[in-house]
Amino acid sequence: MGEKFNISDVANLRNELIQGGLDSLQSGELLQVFLMGHGYGVCPDAARDAAGRVGSARCSLEVIRQELEHLALVM
Repeated sequence: MGEKFNISDVANLRNELIQGGLDSLQSGELLQVFLMGHGYGVCPDAARDAAGRVGSARCSLEVIRQELEHLALVM
């Protein structure tokens, strides 16, 4: 299975997460907006949980990409 998100988009999202000074709720909302902007649905609770995991991993690009892949729901 191919990756749904290119690395430059994920890197831009990572920068927003790092530079935004966001809490986990806001980070979860940012993940939701990112996914919806790419044509995917997302469960808000799952996005908040993923934001916590991303933060724990210090916003690793690979972790962000994996979380997005798991969160993305085909509409």
